[in-house]
Amino acid sequence: MDAVTTATAPSTPDRSLTGFARRPVFLLAAGTAAVLLATAGRYGYFGDELYFLAAGKHLAWGYADQPPVLPFLAWLANSIAPGSLVVFRIPAILATAAGVVFTALIAREMGGERKAQTRAAAAYAICGQFVGSGHYLATSTVDPLLWTIVLWLLVRWIRTRDDNLLLWLGVATAVGLNVKFLIGGFWAVTAVTALVFGPRDLLRRPKLWLGAAIAAVACVPTLLWQASNGWPQLGMGDAVSREVEEAGGRAMFVPTLLAGAGWVIGALGVLYGLTVLVGSSRLRAYRFLGWTALGVFALFLIGNGRFYYAAGTFGLLWAAAAVHLQDRGRPALWWRWVPTWPMFVLSALYSLPYALPVWPVQWLVEHPTAPRPAYAMEEYGWPDLAASVATQYRALPPEQRTRTALVTGGYWQAGALGRYGPDQGLPEAYSASRGFWYFGRPDDKADTVLFVGREPAKLAAHFRSARIVGEVDNRLGVPNASRHMPIWQLDGRIGGWAEIWPQLKDLKA
Repeated sequence: MDAVTTATAPSTPDRSLTGFARRPVFLLAAGTAAVLLATAGRYGYFGDELYFLAAGKHLAWGYADQPPVLPFLAWLANSIAPGSLVVFRIPAILATAAGVVFTALIAREMGGERKAQTRAAAAYAICGQFVGSGHYLATSTVDPLLWTIVLWLLVRWIRTRDDNLLLWLGVATAVGLNVKFLIGGFWAVTAVTALVFGPRDLLRRPKLWLGAAIAAVACVPTLLWQASNGWPQLGMGDAVSREVEEAGGRAMFVPTLLAGAGWVIGALGVLYGLTVLVGSSRLRAYRFLGWTALGVFALFLIGNGRFYYAAGTFGLLWAAAAVHLQDRGRPALWWRWVPTWPMFVLSALYSLPYALPVWPVQWLVEHPTAPRPAYAMEEYGWPDLAASVATQYRALPPEQRTRTALVTGGYWQAGALGRYGPDQGLPEAYSASRGFWYFGRPDDKADTVLFVGREPAKLAAHFRSARIVGEVDNRLGVPNASRHMPIWQLDGRIGGWAEIWPQLKDLKA
């Protein structure tokens, strides 16, 4: 019997299911949550979080750059505890901790014993990409968890052939599609790999298609929003592709993907898991998922997507690696030292300062070459930005203030003014950047603009004069994207805002 025929046979994998390693896995999940909680209030909001906070004040079924779930979570967290950064990040902390548990559950479904389950969970718990993104409320935090849940349900279906799981797959996919559309690519690749490598009977199950219908119906509101607003998500895809190209393009996809997984434990686990899923007879029943992971990597590589778009497959690959190592008994000499617990601890200690804000901000300013999270400096200085703008706003004559609008070149700065501007007595801020363009435009009585941004050329073309009146700074001198950003005063508006605003829309990522 050939490999394809064997893989498509409907028999249950010949593996006994061991008990779930509750204590070590839950300790790993709780430890991850504790570390994230301890650092959640450090520095301040990341720029994207300020955008989600603003989007939560404009709840809709869709946005230019995402479906509705993240803005809803931002609204919910801020409603429970207005202004609390720690509470705002609770959903991200819970999502990261849950990913640890579901990775262990995947290993269990594959026949992994307690040690294999714990190893797989530990790989997730120390992954720099997941722990780092767990510090922020972002789509890149919630999306990998939903992929991991989908993969757990798929692996469990392979073992049990319980078709009710296919309905839950539809529900999990529905939520995933309302966080980020990327999981649609996963299913497109999975349909092909299941057809080629089996199990082909998966595609013949009525409940799979009923689950697909659930996911499709759940997407209707956000798709209708996209259609009624000219499909801005497509423009966002082009903007992301250009941004990736500017950062090194496709050549950097695999190196950054493996770096995100975590050097040594994470990266080797991903490579080893891919190898055994695709080529090992021990995990033949799950072979199509190995090819799915490769297909997902190829999809986002060819599409010039960000590397972390494919991170949702990591849990599956770590689980496969852990189970295969367990089945081999004594591993090869070259691999023997890698999965030992000291290596997990060393990997965690190495990745911690690159993933979380463990150092005081002032120390980082004084030691510019010290290891730090990629966006650490972009969490600081937002209240100072609002104070800088307020200084220029208050310098205007009282009668002119009532005719002055605040506009920013970037959505981060607009979000910062939305969060901290009211404390400074500032009016609502507007921006033509990304989803902020859809939140509204200045009132027609506004014939003066205070513009916060590097280059006001597009907006200045609609005013008679433009001059720099100040700049943004922060108290500690943190070198970030907003520091020394000019504050412009634009006077003498030409034309109405209804005509000006559509010309300013900018979806650049």
